[in-house]
Amino acid sequence: MQIMQCATMSFMEKTVSPSIANFVFPHPHSSNASAISTRKFRRRAPPLRCSDSSAAASMSLSPPPISTANNGTAPPVVRRRMRYRKQYPGESKGITEEMRFVAMKLRNINGKKLNINSNNSSSDNDDGDGENDDNAPVEDNTSESDADGDRGETETWRPSLEGFIKYLVDSKLVFDTVERIVDESNDVAYAYFRKTGLERSESLSEDLEWFKQRGNVIPEPSNPGVSYAKYLEGLAEESAPLFLCHFYNIYFSHIAGGQVIGRQVSEKLLEGRELAFCAWKEDVQELLKGVREKLNKLGEHWTRDDKNKCLKETTKSFRYLGQIVRLIILELK
Repeated sequence: MQIMQCATMSFMEKTVSPSIANFVFPHPHSSNASAISTRKFRRRAPPLRCSDSSAAASMSLSPPPISTANNGTAPPVVRRRMRYRKQYPGESKGITEEMRFVAMKLRNINGKKLNINSNNSSSDNDDGDGENDDNAPVEDNTSESDADGDRGETETWRPSLEGFIKYLVDSKLVFDTVERIVDESNDVAYAYFRKTGLERSESLSEDLEWFKQRGNVIPEPSNPGVSYAKYLEGLAEESAPLFLCHFYNIYFSHIAGGQVIGRQVSEKLLEGRELAFCAWKEDVQELLKGVREKLNKLGEHWTRDDKNKCLKETTKSFRYLGQIVRLIILELK
C-alpha cells in the first residue's frame, strides 16, 4: 500500500503543474477528504499589476512633450483673440432705428435734401449711405434752382395748387396699395400691422373730394405714384421684411415731414385749412411707436442679410417718396 502511494505521488509530480504538485493529499479516511476531492483545480490568469495600468493611463492622457530647444523653458501660449462684428448704427435698439440712421444720411452736410431728380440706378446697390439718393424735402433747393448760380441758397420752394393735388392723388395710390396688401395678404407678418390707426386712404379721399367740390380737376395718378405702387406690389410677394421696411418708412416719412408740407401748403394756398391727410384721431406719435415696437420685434428674427437689404430699401423708399413730393414744386423759370 505504501509502495503504491509513493508511486502515485511520483507520477503526479511529473505530470501536473507545480502548484498542484505541491498540494498535500489528505488521508482517505480524513474528514476533509470528500470536500477537497470535489474541488476543481483552475489556473488563474496573472493579476493586472498597478504599475501596468498606471503606465497605460499615462501613455494615453499625458500631453505631448514641449520642445525646449533654446533655454529649456516652454514657449508662451498665444491665445487667439476673438473678433466681434461691429454693430450697425442703431442696431442695439432695433431695425427701425437702423433705418432712421440711413434716412438721416440722406441729407447733405448743409442740412439740405439731396437731388430728388437723380435717377442713378447705382444707388440700388449701395449700403444705405444714400450719398446720391433722394428724400422727401420740406424745403427744396435742388439742381434746378442751383443751375442759376447761388439763387438756390436764398430762394425757398413755391408750391402750386395743381401740383399739390397731383401729390395727394399719387399719395393716395401709394397708401391704398400698402393698406390693401396688408389687409389681404395671407402672410402672418402682415397681420400685425392691420388697423394701426395710421391709415391715410380715407382721409386722402376726403381731401380730394373737398378739392373736387370747389371745381378743381382731380387727375389720374402720375408716373411717380404708379411706379412706386407697382414696385410695392412686387416686393410684397417677394419678401415680407423688405415690404414692411417700405410700410414703416411711408408712414414715418409722412408723420415726420408730410405734416409740415401739408401745413405750409395750407398756409400758402388754402387759407390755413387743415387737411384730413394731416390729422389723426389719436396721438400719432403713440400710434407710430406701436408700429415701431412690432416691427423691431419681428426684426429680431431676421438675418443680418435681410436687415442689410432693408437698409438699402430705405434709400429706395425715400427716393420714391421724394419724387412724389416733387410734384408740389412749381418749376422755376
